[in-house]
Amino acid sequence: MQKAPTKAAAKRASGKAAQGQLLDTLLLLADAQTPRAVAQSIAQALRSHADCEGAVVTWGLDGQGGLQLEPAIALSESALELARSAIARPQAVLVSDGINAALRLPDAAAAVVLPAEPARRMQEAMGDAADPLSVACRFMRRALDAADLEGEHKRLAHSERVQHALFAIADRAGSDRDMPELLRGIHAIVGELMYAENFYIVWHDTKAATLRFLYFVDVEDANPPGNYGDVPMDTVRHSLTWYLLHDGKPLMGTATQLAAQASGPLRLIGTDSADWLGVPMLRDGVACGAIVVQSYDAAITFSTDDRALLEFVASHILTAIERKRSKEDLEQRVRSRTFELAHANRVLQLGMAERQHAERLQKALFQIAGLATADISQAEFYRQAHTAIGELMNARNLFIALISADGESLEFVYSIDETGERYESRPMGYGLSEYVLRAGPAILSRQDIIELERNGEIDMEDVGSLSVCWLGVPLAVGDETIGLIAVQSYDPQIVYGPAEHELLTFVASQVANSLQRRRSVEALRASHAQLEQRVAERTRELSNEILEREKMQGQLKHQVMHDALTGLPNRSYLLDRIGRVLRRFKREKSRKCALLYLDVDRFKIINDSLGHLAGDTVLKEFSHRLQACVREPDIVGRLSGDEFAILLEDVPIPGAAIRIAQRVLEEVGKPLVVAGETIEPSTSIGIAIGDLGYQYADDLLRDADTAMYRAKKSGRRQWVMYDESLQENAVNVLAMEIKLRSALLLDQFEPYFQPIQRLSGGETVGYEALLRWNHPTRGPIGPDDFMQVADDGGLMEAIDWKMFEKTCRQAAQLDPSARGYVSINVSPLHFRRGDFHARLVEAIGRTRWPARRLVVELTEGTLIDHPEEARATLERLRAAGIDAALDDFGTGHSSLSYLHTFPLRMLKIDRSFVAALDPHAQGSSAKIVGAVIALAHALEMEVVAEGIETAEQRDALIALGCDYGQGFLLGRPAPLAHWAQQPATASS
Repeated sequence: MQKAPTKAAAKRASGKAAQGQLLDTLLLLADAQTPRAVAQSIAQALRSHADCEGAVVTWGLDGQGGLQLEPAIALSESALELARSAIARPQAVLVSDGINAALRLPDAAAAVVLPAEPARRMQEAMGDAADPLSVACRFMRRALDAADLEGEHKRLAHSERVQHALFAIADRAGSDRDMPELLRGIHAIVGELMYAENFYIVWHDTKAATLRFLYFVDVEDANPPGNYGDVPMDTVRHSLTWYLLHDGKPLMGTATQLAAQASGPLRLIGTDSADWLGVPMLRDGVACGAIVVQSYDAAITFSTDDRALLEFVASHILTAIERKRSKEDLEQRVRSRTFELAHANRVLQLGMAERQHAERLQKALFQIAGLATADISQAEFYRQAHTAIGELMNARNLFIALISADGESLEFVYSIDETGERYESRPMGYGLSEYVLRAGPAILSRQDIIELERNGEIDMEDVGSLSVCWLGVPLAVGDETIGLIAVQSYDPQIVYGPAEHELLTFVASQVANSLQRRRSVEALRASHAQLEQRVAERTRELSNEILEREKMQGQLKHQVMHDALTGLPNRSYLLDRIGRVLRRFKREKSRKCALLYLDVDRFKIINDSLGHLAGDTVLKEFSHRLQACVREPDIVGRLSGDEFAILLEDVPIPGAAIRIAQRVLEEVGKPLVVAGETIEPSTSIGIAIGDLGYQYADDLLRDADTAMYRAKKSGRRQWVMYDESLQENAVNVLAMEIKLRSALLLDQFEPYFQPIQRLSGGETVGYEALLRWNHPTRGPIGPDDFMQVADDGGLMEAIDWKMFEKTCRQAAQLDPSARGYVSINVSPLHFRRGDFHARLVEAIGRTRWPARRLVVELTEGTLIDHPEEARATLERLRAAGIDAALDDFGTGHSSLSYLHTFPLRMLKIDRSFVAALDPHAQGSSAKIVGAVIALAHALEMEVVAEGIETAEQRDALIALGCDYGQGFLLGRPAPLAHWAQQPATASS
C-alpha cells in the first residue's frame, strides 16, 4: 500500500508544475511579435486551466486601431462594457457583474474576460511575478507599444507622402508645363496616394452655368461628355457630377449608396462603377470644380480615409489649376497684347512711311506752287519743276508738252531724254502724247505701245524712241486740257505702277495750275503798261470829276440837312447842332442855351380851306419872319409840317429867350395875304432851357415840345416856359392813358342818361346818353377829365363804339313804352370814316333798338371842318331812319349859311345862353335865344335848351317859344338802374 504524499512532497510537485507552465509560456512568447500572437499565448495559457476555457483576450478598446479579440468570437455588449471598464482602471482590478468578470492585464491596455470565479483566482495568481500570466502581460505591453510605434510610423510615412504630393502639385503648377501635362502629373500624384486608375477633373463656370472636363482617364469610357468642350449644366442635370457641383458636398459608395446620398433623383451617365468617390473643389463655399475616382472592381473600394485624403488634396489641386489657368490667361493676354503692339508698330511704321512720303509730296507740290510766282524764266521754271518731280520718282526721262493757242500743234516746252532725242514742236498727230490727250492718263509697256500701234491708235513715226515703260498724265485747269507731262524708262528694272501714276497726277495738277498762274502773270504784266497809261489818263479825268463831285456833295449835304420848301435847317441838322452845344456844356459847365418850339396855329384849317399851295406860302413867309427875329449864331429850323424851332446859343438865359419869343409872336401875327385872302397867322411857343442836366438833344426837344402843347391848350398865340410840372403832367397823362386802356378791356365805361322834357307839359320825350368812367377808386368820372387823353391816345373811337352799343341795349329797359328816343354824342372823328353809318346801323341792329328812335348829336365843328363828308353821312343816316341834332349851337362858328343845308331834326341851344337868361327874357341873351328858336322853327327843327337849372330859366324859355329842355332842374344824369325805377312819362 502506497503512502499518501506528504505536504512537502506536494509543494515540491506544485513548484515543478509551475516551473513547467512558465517554461511553456516563455517558449510560446519567444516567437510572438505582434499583440495578436501574444494574445494567442495568453489565451492558450488560460485554456490550460479546466475552468478558464471561455477566456477571451481583448485590446484596442481605447479606439487605437479598433476592437481586437482573441479568439475572434462575438462578445455580448455587457462583456465588452466590462472590458472597457477594466482597461480604464489604472491597476489590475477585477470588474465583475456576478456572471462574468474582466481583469485588466498589468502594464498593458488589454483585459481578459472570463467567468467571475476563475477571474478571482487569476487575479491572485498575477500577484506572483513568476506567474506565466504576469510574464505574458509584460510581453503584451511591449507588443502593443511596438504596434503603436509601427502605426505611428505608417501615419508619418503617409503624411510625408501627402506632403510630397502637395509639393509636387504646387511645383507643377508653377512650372512651364502646359495644362494637359499638369493634369497628367496630378493624376500620377493622386495615384501614388490611393487607387486612381479611373480619374477625372471637371471645371465649373458658375457664370455661364457650364462645365468642362479638363482631364479624363477611364478604362471603360474613352471620352467624357462634351468631349472636353463646354457642356451646359442642364445637360448633365441629376448626374453624380452635377450633384457634386450643385450641392458642393462629397459623394462616395456604390450606386445604391450614392442614390441615397443625392439630394434628388439620380441619373447615371456612362458605365456603372463598383465604387465611386467624388469631392468638390470649393472656393469660398462655391464649387469651382470636382475630382472623381471610381473603381469597376468590386474588390477595390474607397474608405473614409480616401475621401478625407481626396478632399484635402482637392483644395490644393484647385489652387494649382487656378494658378495655371491664371498664368495661361496672363500669357495669352501678353501674347495678344504683344501681337497688338506689333501690329500697331507695323501700322505706325507704315504711317510714318506714308507721312514721310506725303511730306515729300507736299514739299514738292509747295515747291512747284512757289515757282508759279517766282521771278524766274520759263525755262528755269520747267527745270526746277523737273528737279522737284525727280525727288519723288524716277524721272530721268521727262518732257512737258503744251497745246498751242489754236489747238493745232503740240509744243514741247521742256524735255530731258537719256537717248539724246530732241523733242520738236509738231502738228497734232497720233503719238503717245496725243493718245493721252484723247484717252486720259496711261501707263504703257512696250507691248502695250505695240498693241496700240496694231489697233491704229498711234503712229510709230510720231512716237520716237521706243521705251520699256511710258507714263503720261494730261495737264488740266478746270475743264480745259492745256498739255501733258510724261516720264519714260528705257531700263527693264524701272517700271511705273499705280503709285507713280497717282503721284504724277498730283504733280501734273499742281504744274498745270502753276503754268496757268504764270500765264496769268505774264498777261498781267503785258496789260500793266497799258493800265498805267490808262490810269494816268483816268486820274486826270477823276480829278475833274472829284472837284465836280465835291461841289455836288456840298449841295447834297445842304439838301439832306435842310428843308426843301423853306431852305431852313431840318430836324437832323438841328439835333446835331443841339448835340454839339450840349457836349460843349461838359467843358463849360456854366453855359446855357434855349430852344423855342413853335407850331403854326390852325394851320390845318388854312391848308384845307385855301389849299396846299397857300399852305406852302404861309410856311415860307412864317420861316422868313422867324429868321428876322434872330441873329447869328442862333438858328431857325423846320422840324416837320408846321413845326419850327429856334436854337439860342449865346444869349442871356432866360430873359433873351422870352424877349425873342414875344418878338416872334408880334412878327408872326402881322396880317398876311394868301390866295386873295387876308389872314392873321399866329403861333404857340414852348421854351426849354438847356444846361448840363441834359445829355441828349432829343430830351431838350421833347421838353420844348411839351411846353408848346401846354401853350396850345392854354389858348394859343402865347409862349410857355417848360418846368418840371409839365413833365409830371405828361407822366400823368401817360398813366391815365394806360388806365383808360385797362378800363376799356375791363368794360368800366357806362352811359348815364339825362331826361329831355317837353317844357310846356313836363313829360319826358327822350334821354341823352352821357359818357361816364366807373373808376375803381375815384368812382364815376365825367368825360371832361379824360376825353382829351383818350382822344390823343387813339382810344376815343373804341370807347364811343362800346358806348353806342351799350346805350342801345339799355334803352329798351329805360323806356318800356317804346315812344321816346335816345341821343348819343358822336365826335368829328367818326364823320371822317366812310363806313360810319354802316357800322352804326349794324351795331343798333345787334341790340334790336329801332333806328327811328336814335338821334346822333354832332357839334358845329364837325359840319364846318368837313362839310361834304358830314352832309353825306347825315343823309345816309336819315335814309336808315336815324335823325341828327346840332349840339352846343352858338359856341362854334355859328355859320347860318350852312345850317339849312344839313338834314338836321333838332337844334340844341348851348347852356351858356340859357344861363344868362333873366326872368323877364328882356336881355341880349334872350334876344339871341329867341332868334335861334325862330330860325329853327323856320327850318322846321325842334329846339332843345341845355343847362336849365332854375325855374326862372324854364319859364323864360317857355315864354320864348322853346319846345324842349334838359338840365339839373329837370333831371340829373344817372345810370340805368336809377331811371328804371321811375314811372314812364314819355309822349310822342
